[in-house]
Amino acid sequence: MKIRVSVLREFNEPLLIEERELPSLKEKEILVRIKSSGVCGSDIHMWKGKDLRTPLPLILGHEGVGVVEDIKGKKQDIFGERIKIGDFIIWDRGLVCGNCYFCVIKKEPSLCVNRQVYGITRDGCYATHIILLKETKIIKIEEKIDPAILVSASCSGATAAHAISQCEISKEDTVIIQGPGPMGIFALAFARERGAEKVFVIGTKRSEKRLKLCLEFGATGILNINETSFEERISYIKEETKGVGASVVINCTNSSSALREGLKMTAPGGTYALPGIATPIGDTPVSFYEDIVRKNIKIQGIWVSDTAHLYQAVRLILSKKYPFEKLITRKFSLKEATEALKSVDTRKVIKAVLIP
Repeated sequence: MKIRVSVLREFNEPLLIEERELPSLKEKEILVRIKSSGVCGSDIHMWKGKDLRTPLPLILGHEGVGVVEDIKGKKQDIFGERIKIGDFIIWDRGLVCGNCYFCVIKKEPSLCVNRQVYGITRDGCYATHIILLKETKIIKIEEKIDPAILVSASCSGATAAHAISQCEISKEDTVIIQGPGPMGIFALAFARERGAEKVFVIGTKRSEKRLKLCLEFGATGILNINETSFEERISYIKEETKGVGASVVINCTNSSSALREGLKMTAPGGTYALPGIATPIGDTPVSFYEDIVRKNIKIQGIWVSDTAHLYQAVRLILSKKYPFEKLITRKFSLKEATEALKSVDTRKVIKAVLIP
């Protein structure tokens, strides 16, 4: 069987449309016809050669949903139900070994030393079809939903769920989200689900449309860093929290300046979580005594996600409590993959998806 794919062969160059012959399925492998593939900010890092995990050539796309077209043998979803041809599915982008120290002892599969990722370390979803290996964790989707809306659960949603799981959020807490991209918007919705009394989102002028969308997701307020000074933002948060600061600050950016500001906004005894830093950003000066030790705060690194987090993100979207459909601002064809990458890179869209 021949399929069409969009391939990254050289960093910073246009992706190439190619035709490929699919190999025969091995035991418990699944052939999926891609219904939608998300264009993630991490794809930009790989396209530009900033992610050291990226082999060439590579079919990008670690966010995908699709319909099962063929199966070799018997394969079950995460609930133990048999997967059938015609099932609409989403899958965990990460493939873990289940045998290493982090899988078996620490119970943190996202840290698996043998972890592979569709669209990052092996071919992904910028294609008409993909073969999912037997180790892939599958979630069947029985509700009717536009595949484009669901696809962002794969990465942005799952990583935000991981971040929230590492933060203690109670009813009276104030949460700050730095960065109103898809991950930040998911983090906002999850914080609301945890009962946070106030949630503020901080972004730039380039993210103005995203900031306004955050209000529809339940943000208490938004702050544009191009229209306010650092001192004004600190003062505003202090006023909103009666001088205490935010119990939880979640950095959904790849910015070192956001890191310094976020630490200043974190309340004593609070948590500063970092799901947004996906590539090296260099050394960042931090006042450890004033901003961390004296305040007794916890800095929480967040590296990718696991199947539990993906499931939480899927359920959040399917709850229809939040307008996730408004994240999708443009759909592209497979041959427009390079244009889609550029639109995400320049923030012309909130979320771009490919419809092969």
